[in-house]
Amino acid sequence: MLDLIAAIFVTAAYTTVVGAVVGLSTASTGKRLAAFAAAAAWLAIIVAVAAFGWLAPGVLGQVPANLLPFTGLLVMLFGGWLLVPQFRDALLAVPLPVLVGLNAVRLGGLFFLLLYAGGRLSAPFAPSAGLGDMITGAFALPLAAMLAFGLNVRRTWLAVWNAFGALDLLVAIFLGVLSAPGTAFRVFTEGPGTLAMTTVPWVLVPATLVPIFLLIHFAIAARLRTAAQSGRPAIAYTGTTHHA
Repeated sequence: MLDLIAAIFVTAAYTTVVGAVVGLSTASTGKRLAAFAAAAAWLAIIVAVAAFGWLAPGVLGQVPANLLPFTGLLVMLFGGWLLVPQFRDALLAVPLPVLVGLNAVRLGGLFFLLLYAGGRLSAPFAPSAGLGDMITGAFALPLAAMLAFGLNVRRTWLAVWNAFGALDLLVAIFLGVLSAPGTAFRVFTEGPGTLAMTTVPWVLVPATLVPIFLLIHFAIAARLRTAAQSGRPAIAYTGTTHHA
């Protein structure tokens, strides 16, 4: 039952995040439709690959196989940011309250704690990832609401929250790799490690959501840097494109 609920939640979260980021960007209609199609195809590929067991421990020897879709999507997203100005500009045009508020879906970190309680994920990965995501998601809600209502938000508050959210993801990746079963470099050897993260629906988290949220945090940091360069200690969203 937990897997079924998680499958619905993760799919809905992925659809919401992609729909908001792509739909509210300044890209042309054709490019937005292409992006939606690519996102759907990526989801289908990951589900199929995981269903066939091709991301299971040992498939790639000492390398955790579920790192491949994570790394692949991360390279595509940040490659687009660095090499395609239109991609970067389209993302930066997404309203700041949306970029911040999307992190509310990370309240789903509760699933990591439930998997840990059920003996399907190990510490320190599961508690760290779960609690970190929930804290990030909880603070995203009031910050996004303040921005959406045009209230001044201290740039420092957003910067600290943004850094925490990004660091939480990086720590989760690091702990996940050190907990991966079937590798010689596994440090945290108690329990099942991250075995659940190689199966559907859990593999969708590192293969879809984590790379996207890392890019969102990067985009928010770019917006805050622009605000800092203009000497603004506080930020208020006014609905103007590229307004920090």
